[in-house]
Amino acid sequence: MRKFESRDVDLAEYQGEADAICRAKCEAAAKVIGGPVLVEDTSLCFNALGGLPGPYIKWFLTKLGPEGLHRLLAGFEDKSAYALCTFAYSEGPDSEVRLFHGRTEGTIVAPRGTNNFGWDSCFQPELESQTYAEMSSDAKNRISHRHRSLQGLRQFLTAYPSQLQQGSPQSPST
Repeated sequence: MRKFESRDVDLAEYQGEADAICRAKCEAAAKVIGGPVLVEDTSLCFNALGGLPGPYIKWFLTKLGPEGLHRLLAGFEDKSAYALCTFAYSEGPDSEVRLFHGRTEGTIVAPRGTNNFGWDSCFQPELESQTYAEMSSDAKNRISHRHRSLQGLRQFLTAYPSQLQQGSPQSPST
């Protein structure tokens, strides 16, 4: 099995849509690392707000917290949202960037749960009675946006094993 190594790489904070941000981060990381890289970007998108906060969820969460995220939708009937994880993989500088998406539909609710990571306490996946923060790690991982994105990446790396011969991919921690 292929091993990934996490590296601390200082990258610029890119602005734009999730795909453009992830692609730019991957290209920049590949130049710094000089070889294969894998980067991740996560978005939480509120349908009533046209997809915001989207890729800016980190900043919204820092300023508002989970309760504030819930209050953002107080004036809207539509509380639906989706969590989006995008992994970007590149063999190295000047190589094509491949994107892998995972999406989980859900609803923004008042914060609940103690297994709290970021906005997990205010996101309740569709067809579930619990928020991410109320679920066990195993239950969350089976349905999460990150799990779905990783499935696509795994399928790609399995289908194209020659991609794995280039050297150990680096996963920048930004």
